[in-house]
Amino acid sequence: MVAMRYSCLAVAVSLAGLIGSAPLSAASFSPTPEEMQEAIRVGQRSVVSEEFGGEWQLVNPSGESLTVMTPFYRVALAARNAAFKSETLKPREVETLLNETKGRLVLWVWLHGNRADFARWYQPVLVLPDREEVKPTFVQNERTALRLENGRYQARCLYSFPIEGLRPTARVTLLVRDVESRDVARFMVDLSTMR
Repeated sequence: MVAMRYSCLAVAVSLAGLIGSAPLSAASFSPTPEEMQEAIRVGQRSVVSEEFGGEWQLVNPSGESLTVMTPFYRVALAARNAAFKSETLKPREVETLLNETKGRLVLWVWLHGNRADFARWYQPVLVLPDREEVKPTFVQNERTALRLENGRYQARCLYSFPIEGLRPTARVTLLVRDVESRDVARFMVDLSTMR
């Protein structure tokens, strides 16, 4: 009986440790000052971690990748870069970063193609859980993609979507389409797993 109590206690302590170190329950589009302090701490501590950023990065089956630039990640990344230079992020810099992404979900996408200008006319849409398609407020496709060692090209694209009606716990799909409206890339994004 005593052994059973200790094993239950051990399981409870282990679960508490996991819960305490887990990321927040969803992406925060309007972060609190406490969340921003946590982002700064995460960024500063990340200089000794090669795994930083994995929470916000996705890779689709064809090897293309996407980074979700939540306000938390944006501030953590800036704090990381400042820490590498032995500097600290100033409150004014945090405010500037938050203003740049206010009201928007920003996605960096790295796509592959066969020509240097393959991504020039791509158009993204964000598909919400109710199947509604949201058009971007900003699209920047790289016009001259980087040539890879395998002869293919990689284009870096920036897409920004309005967050109105978007729940921070939503699972959304980014679809990238060519000029003939064919889907050329797809990413499933679970915002509930990101801070």
